[in-house]
Amino acid sequence: MSKPEWQKSACNICYINCGVEMLVEDGRITKVRGDRENPKSQGYICNKAARIPYYARHKDRLTSPLRRRADGGFEEIDWDTAIAEIAVRLRDIVQKHGGKSIALYGGGGQGNHAGGAYANAVLRALGVRSVFNALSQEKTGDFWVNGHMFGSQTCHTAEDIHHCDLLFVIGANPWIAHGFANARDHLNQIRKDPTRKMIVIDPRRTETAEMADLHLPVRPGADAFLLGAILATLVRRDAVDHDFLERHTTGFAEVKAALARIPVAEWAAAADIPLDEIERCVDMIVAARAMTVRVELGIQQGVNSTLNSYLEKLLIMLTGSFGRKGTNQLHSWLQPLWGNSPNQRYAPTDTEIIAGLLPPNLLPQAILNDHPERLRGLWIDSSNPANTVANTAEVEKALSALDLCVVVDVALTETARLAHYVLPAASQYEKTEFTLFNFEFPTNYFHVRAAVAPPLAGTLPEPEIYSRLARALGLLPGDNVLGSLRDAAFKSRTEFATALRAFIGANPQAAPLGALILYHTLGATLPDGTAAAAPLWQAAQTCAKRDPDAVRRALGADRPIPDHELGDALFDAIAGTRSGVAITTHSYEDVWSLVAHPDRKIRLAIPAMLDWLGGLDPAAAAAPKDYPFVLAAGQRRMFNANQIFRDPAWRRDDPDGALLVNARDLEALGAGDGEWIAVRSPAGRVVVRCKADDSMRQGQLALPHGYGQSYPADDGERLTNGPRINALTDSLNRDPIAGTPYHKHVAVRLERLTATEAAAAEARSRRIHGAQAQARS
Repeated sequence: MSKPEWQKSACNICYINCGVEMLVEDGRITKVRGDRENPKSQGYICNKAARIPYYARHKDRLTSPLRRRADGGFEEIDWDTAIAEIAVRLRDIVQKHGGKSIALYGGGGQGNHAGGAYANAVLRALGVRSVFNALSQEKTGDFWVNGHMFGSQTCHTAEDIHHCDLLFVIGANPWIAHGFANARDHLNQIRKDPTRKMIVIDPRRTETAEMADLHLPVRPGADAFLLGAILATLVRRDAVDHDFLERHTTGFAEVKAALARIPVAEWAAAADIPLDEIERCVDMIVAARAMTVRVELGIQQGVNSTLNSYLEKLLIMLTGSFGRKGTNQLHSWLQPLWGNSPNQRYAPTDTEIIAGLLPPNLLPQAILNDHPERLRGLWIDSSNPANTVANTAEVEKALSALDLCVVVDVALTETARLAHYVLPAASQYEKTEFTLFNFEFPTNYFHVRAAVAPPLAGTLPEPEIYSRLARALGLLPGDNVLGSLRDAAFKSRTEFATALRAFIGANPQAAPLGALILYHTLGATLPDGTAAAAPLWQAAQTCAKRDPDAVRRALGADRPIPDHELGDALFDAIAGTRSGVAITTHSYEDVWSLVAHPDRKIRLAIPAMLDWLGGLDPAAAAAPKDYPFVLAAGQRRMFNANQIFRDPAWRRDDPDGALLVNARDLEALGAGDGEWIAVRSPAGRVVVRCKADDSMRQGQLALPHGYGQSYPADDGERLTNGPRINALTDSLNRDPIAGTPYHKHVAVRLERLTATEAAAAEARSRRIHGAQAQARS
């Protein structure tokens, strides 16, 4: 038995990725605590992080490659066979239909980004360009707006919440969902400080709304009407920052004219917010010294989602709440998490490509249509679209129609069960990992995490999986070539850089494989087995050239670092620091250097958005009569997380993923608290346990995300753990520009169950609960 030891890593439940320390005993993670040496989170963690051991080892972990049999079941095969067969089938599809007929669906588990560089490397070398992922399920409307306003879709706003005196929260619940570092600590500080205020826009009286000075319980789906009414009131009062607008923006005249046409009283009524509450909201904005706006999926997956993102940015800009201490900012990047792809379209669905990504709502259409470039192959890495994409039935149909579907994951997910091959990956704590979610300003951070526990026998980390695949495809150079580059890396970075440039110059076809080449060469020189972080070397060089002063301030070196050494110094700090490290420290004035327009001015007037705003109809805010309830599909709760947490034993409460419903609505249905009922939409029906919750508006319902996985019960039979909510959602219920789903606005109705169906639901729940109790013991 090995001696118990605390190892440093990061939480993988949300994208803040707080630093943690994990107690590892006999190769297993047993306890988790905050890492006080982490410069961003400084020892802070929330209640969810303590449950990470349930992710690391559970009954569903895979330990052998799987191949689908003709009868639909799976058989275990060895790695060499799996890789060889997959390579042949990939080559066949590319030769017959081209690389455009294959897509990557990747980037699932929070903080699981190291593998993405390697998946992209191999697929790009095959000519694959199409990528679907969770970001394009949530955020691309915001990226589209940023591209127009700031000049690039990689410009992304941050919040200086720590120094604001007014926090304006829209469609978010940071007490539960966080979204910024040390969220609960800072919310408590605002609540206790009489000089600081908070406004919350949310249909539900959330935990964060309970702490607010003003809660505006907007009608579900009417956020654009409320934001428009607030902006129009600011303009009518002439309560805008004219000096800021003149110095830093263009297009205010067009925006002002559009906002002046808004019938504020009608829009307030559509939002179901009294006019005096809108006036009070504007009073608080005007009185604020420094306001920062925090938004999340409540408006980014709500009705009019791209327009909502535009109105949110107008609120920031018209009040001059940008580029000052305590306001919103842009942030630096080590490596952008998404791309910039203005004016690009995807031919099979005639859809705009935003940030280099395609929305998952289009996945079934991209596979099932008859376009000559339709998808025939899909490579899925650390994602579970069969559970997370709208309209589960249509997604399952599409995945089953593919010529080749390969899944790389730690478990036999719902998506993996539909694949032709499943390749078992090491978990996030059994390999080197990092997250590209570095969104902070003025100081931004990056965290490379070494493995804290040994991988399960039979599993491989992604760099090894993709190295084997690249070799089988004849793409990766042999070790005789890589060996000479590796020797240069051990001699000096200068020699390595020179040798690498010479190699790529002589072998341009190898350029897409840069991540794999760096892994097998420079990676051998890195500490603590962190070879997978080698691709960050190029990112560090770029970051140092782009923001040299900010990098120097962040590193705080004892001696001045020459320009030609700065990128290596940054990379060494990133790769060699187990608690994370600051990568840039900006002054507030630096924010203007991050605006991508050549004149560094923000474009306020976006014609498509102003046309959309002018066409809004207040009558559209009402729910349809045949489906009178509005379901928020994918609510964040105290014990739910992303799809990577499959073992239901990790939940301390809400084991069934209950439907939250106002008690008066439940009474009108004739149902009791805790009863099993059905939720029906035009797309499907699910049976759920209901929970009376008067924080919900009447007519509003909520189901959590992170449920719906099948998991072995105590007798070995697989049972579904909680609601599979995307059986209710419709892929056509989506934003017209970005294609993001309106998951926060799903029209449904409620139905009572027969006694037999209710008894069956209760029996299934008890068996899952039995598996939970057994796992905890």
